[in-house]
Amino acid sequence: MILVTGASGNVGGELVGVLAAAGRPVRALIRDTEAFEARPGVEVVTGDLNRAETLTGALDGVESVFLLGGFADMRGVLARIRSAGAGHVVLLSSRSVAGGDPANAVVAMHQDSEAAVRGSGVGWTILRSSGFMSNTFEWVPQLRDGDEVHAPFAEVGIAVIDPYDIASVAAAVLTDPEYHGRHLQISGPEALRPADRLATLARVLGRPLTFRAQPDAEARAEMSRTVPERYVDAFFRFFSDGDFDDAPVLPTVEVVTGRPARTFEDWATAHAGAFS
Repeated sequence: MILVTGASGNVGGELVGVLAAAGRPVRALIRDTEAFEARPGVEVVTGDLNRAETLTGALDGVESVFLLGGFADMRGVLARIRSAGAGHVVLLSSRSVAGGDPANAVVAMHQDSEAAVRGSGVGWTILRSSGFMSNTFEWVPQLRDGDEVHAPFAEVGIAVIDPYDIASVAAAVLTDPEYHGRHLQISGPEALRPADRLATLARVLGRPLTFRAQPDAEARAEMSRTVPERYVDAFFRFFSDGDFDDAPVLPTVEVVTGRPARTFEDWATAHAGAFS
């Protein structure tokens, strides 16, 4: 049995589907059953990674776990996983960890999660991912109001990756001991600026969309309304100060899965309905 945490999220939801389609026994961990549409053959359980004591039943009979990082009691969660007898954890992390400054809150969060996994006594694989194509969903409210999108860091290219590709790599890693004890960096097939993504989205939707580069001061004020200041500072260090380059394209998706990584146009086409 494979336990997928964050099963209602972009990556976890895709992974549940990939594993179920391959006939693998999969258990989806969620916090709210009413907000989750169960797939045939998928066992759904509730639990909260912020409360390790809620995971005992979810871990019963589990051999491998797909784990999200960044939770307050990662070591407590991993202790529960080890006690349950699971032999392998696949952690979703970030490419920013490699050579990143621990004074950056995002880097520190992922570094702490990775250290907890490596020191857990459970077999592990760590996936260090580029930014997600699904972050483009942040534009949905703007596109409901009109045809203009504003976004920060206009000149920064990111090799964004389809969550389906992260899930496909994770599924392969969860079922193949060859990848145990390894750090795998994964990216999408090309580096795209926000305006590049919007131009592709415009073609897919058949809408005359326009892009406005958001000044740093405006972007900081907007982000600070919903994001803790330490993480706002981290993003500006990454993309305004140039502390992290998420543009390099890596072949990992194709190496692991045997097929090329999906393009942003593939992703936009698959999710066009969300932007209508």
